[in-house]
Amino acid sequence: MALHPAFPLAAQGVEAHPMLRLTELKLPLDHASEAMLPAIAARLGVGEAQILRHAVAKRGNDARRKNAIQLVYAVDVTLSPQDEAEVLARLAGDTHVRPTPDTSYRFPVRAPEGWQAGEGERPVVIGAGPCGLLAGLILAQMGLRPIIIERGKAVRERTKDTWALWRKSVLTPESNVQFGEGGAGTFSDGKLYSRIKDPRHLGRKVLVEFVKAGAPDDILTEAHPHIGTFRLVTMVMSMRETIEKLGGEYRFGTRVDDFAVETDAAGERRLAGLHLSNGEYLPARRVIMAVGHSARDTFEVLYNRGVHIEAKPFAIGVRIEHPQSLIDQARYGACAKHPILGPAAYALAHQASNGRSVYSFCMCPGGRVVAAASEEGRVVTNGMSQYSRAEFNANSGLVVDITPERDFPGHPLAGIALQRHWEERAFVAGGSNYQAPGQKVGDFLAGKPSSAFGSIVPSYQPGVHLTALEECLPDFVTDALREALPVFGRQMAGYDHPDVVMTGVETRTSSPVRITRGKDLQSLNTRGLYPAGEGAGYAGGILSAAVDGIRAAEALAQDLLAG
Repeated sequence: MALHPAFPLAAQGVEAHPMLRLTELKLPLDHASEAMLPAIAARLGVGEAQILRHAVAKRGNDARRKNAIQLVYAVDVTLSPQDEAEVLARLAGDTHVRPTPDTSYRFPVRAPEGWQAGEGERPVVIGAGPCGLLAGLILAQMGLRPIIIERGKAVRERTKDTWALWRKSVLTPESNVQFGEGGAGTFSDGKLYSRIKDPRHLGRKVLVEFVKAGAPDDILTEAHPHIGTFRLVTMVMSMRETIEKLGGEYRFGTRVDDFAVETDAAGERRLAGLHLSNGEYLPARRVIMAVGHSARDTFEVLYNRGVHIEAKPFAIGVRIEHPQSLIDQARYGACAKHPILGPAAYALAHQASNGRSVYSFCMCPGGRVVAAASEEGRVVTNGMSQYSRAEFNANSGLVVDITPERDFPGHPLAGIALQRHWEERAFVAGGSNYQAPGQKVGDFLAGKPSSAFGSIVPSYQPGVHLTALEECLPDFVTDALREALPVFGRQMAGYDHPDVVMTGVETRTSSPVRITRGKDLQSLNTRGLYPAGEGAGYAGGILSAAVDGIRAAEALAQDLLAG
């Protein structure tokens, strides 16, 4: 009996029984559907008739042997209570046979019926990206009627402004790839996997809410799920409607220009309110800071208001583009283009002799490189793709690590200055018109500027101006990249092909700051301020940011309702 893995069994009209989760169940790529039941029975050492039902919880693939690719499953299996107890006892030492974890979400608190917020008590969320979106949703579901403040526009209007940069070289500083409803993740591959520790399965709550909002069901079972930009747009709009129906309020085109902080007789600092760009003062004693990694002016305001901030590591480099067919062939061999596998992805890393780590970042199969600037006179690249991942090229960030101690010591905001410096250099190197500077790998390795494209046409719009990328990257970055590219070429045939195009610069890999917080998720020195998500330095990607938004919302709600 096949079940939908997203929702409780009772909601599907099925009597709930204890279940086992069997992981690392491997079957051939082209296995028949009926092959799974006997494989489960054999693995558990039971008869097929003893298996009352089973459902796929997760599916990935093992492509280490290109001529023998396997699908790797996690399967929830229902047996009778007696059979389950026998299997668990017999396989007690097998880490791949365990009781199915309870992934259902439970609210830690809820507002009492008819709850009304006093002045300044209504929770506020700054930022409507993945972190702010889930924080707002959880607060709304708990009955706390949050106010969500977003400096950018609603997602449909924001999309028009973003396309204006890509097609007409017209940048709107408050409405672009970085700012607006949905956050930077809206114009990305929509990757929904993370390596964060998640003992409460909050990531599952995120995925279930995304499916309710229109995301494809397969994000619940694929090991490396993604959504794509177009689906993210409609999904974000649906979640906004849900929040508003529950009493939440959105304020678009509204930037927080300052924070009112009070100090009591005991010397404790506490947030009192927000000064908004429309001239309004909004009393607010509990605020989730869910701004993205590009809210540089907000970081500066917080620093000037004495909020504890520290510099953190990030990475800079380029976007590198290959034909997707080349990546498919390198990863899957004769199985390339198999419908189950889809376009191939990769992850590469190298420790360079100058002490720097070089690694691929935010790999987008079948996608395009996009203009991601949010400040005038600067060029930034990013990658995105649609759900189909059907574009001709694959792209990835190819970046080199930098650290505050080594590369920008002395000030918590020095990383922002470093990012801006190289983004300005990229703007000039690209022709001062938002075209991006680019170079073919063969020329880059030979140390000479590129003058003509080869067999690979770059996807970045409004265009790529061929030059030498060393004009807009630190020497230690270009040295590390020159060492790493041939290494990666030996690992993946064709990776360092002379015609492969690199486009600069990739500087927004993560936030250059961390707005430090304590165990209660409040700022170390400013009560009522809950730094969260990628901009605050506590996440890296859509899923981890959304999970952090849930955690911040729970902490705020528990503090608010405790009194």
